[in-house]
Amino acid sequence: MDSSRPYRMDSSGGCPHAANAALLAKGAAAEVLLPGDVPAAAVLGHEALKDFIGHPDVAKNARHFTALREGRIPDGWPLRTFATVQGMVTSDGDDHRRLRSLVSKAFTARRVEALRPGIERLTDELLDGVEAAAARARGGAGGGVSDGLSDGVVDLRALFALPLPMRVISELLGVDEEFRDRLHELSNQVVATDIGPEEAVAANREMVAVLSAVAASRKDRPGEDLTSALIAAREEGGDRLGEAELIGTMIVMIIAGHETTLNLITNAVRALCAHRDQLELIRTGGADWADAVEETLRWDSPVSFFPFRYPTRDLTVDGTLIPAGTPVLAGFSAAGRDPAAHGPDADRFDVKRRTRSTTRHLSLGHGAHYCLGAPLARMETTIALRRLFSRFPDLRIAVPEEELPRHRSFVGNSVRELPVVLG
Repeated sequence: MDSSRPYRMDSSGGCPHAANAALLAKGAAAEVLLPGDVPAAAVLGHEALKDFIGHPDVAKNARHFTALREGRIPDGWPLRTFATVQGMVTSDGDDHRRLRSLVSKAFTARRVEALRPGIERLTDELLDGVEAAAARARGGAGGGVSDGLSDGVVDLRALFALPLPMRVISELLGVDEEFRDRLHELSNQVVATDIGPEEAVAANREMVAVLSAVAASRKDRPGEDLTSALIAAREEGGDRLGEAELIGTMIVMIIAGHETTLNLITNAVRALCAHRDQLELIRTGGADWADAVEETLRWDSPVSFFPFRYPTRDLTVDGTLIPAGTPVLAGFSAAGRDPAAHGPDADRFDVKRRTRSTTRHLSLGHGAHYCLGAPLARMETTIALRRLFSRFPDLRIAVPEEELPRHRSFVGNSVRELPVVLG
């Protein structure tokens, strides 16, 4: 890797860990090139990222993004939505507090815990479907994965890891079933970093159109869901919510509310299947499923590089100058394996790590923008792992890890299919 030139982010995605290690070996921050040769930076070291996220001179609002403000970022740029969507993730100060307070009511500890019985029932229902699909595959109907594997092989990502968080967040938001599959497809396109300009524009326009239809249906038939509550806040006095903020908030909630947990469940299953000793440790009481969730978040973060933050003045991070107005990626997957923070064995998957270490991962954020849905994601994933491996203790991945197709993005970090044999 040529240290004299900015590192070009791989738009096609792929496994990030080898490149992360090479970048970290040179420093906690790096100059990078985004798609379209847009100059940017990435902060990768754990302590540097923690400090940068909480720095008073680092903002989330894209009015600080110099190239965007000067009209040098085209409409079809694949990462434009991350900068321009109106909502919590692109706001600062009072605006951020106002928007976050409206949404946070749906994610209190009491309300999240109240979801547990329904999530457990849904998990069991989905596992029934996985078992039935495996039986059909053994009977010669095919396993439903793209490479045509059969003999009981099923795609656990499509049948289990995806519908679990998608149904939970859809019910929270009041998204009718008719919209859900399309919203997942559009989410994939919105977060893709190798998408073409026309496809990017079309995906964003359709996402807005679909969620506008969802909002219209909730306005006509309000319920106990978050979208109805947001519409009520918009139409009442006080914490008013603009139309663009409403749709922007829904976009963020749909994408973050299911893509992150989908990747987390998928990555945790892959990690436990590849480290049977760690799985056995949990089964024998030496660790618990929550430990596996936390170690997966650190070791194989469901979000690799999250866009964007912007320094409001020139900042130097570990010797790398980041000029004011530069878009900066938060390198969560790199920080999770930073040996300076997690020790010389940071590359090792160890479910007992958190019981021995005072260093906590940053994969769900830090500070004012810490992920509101973190308790829900943790609950869903813990329930999913416990019930999956209790029911199918001999579950294994059907193909070598290197053959699993990766995300088309350096934002999300996972695989697109997870063919398994239930055993």
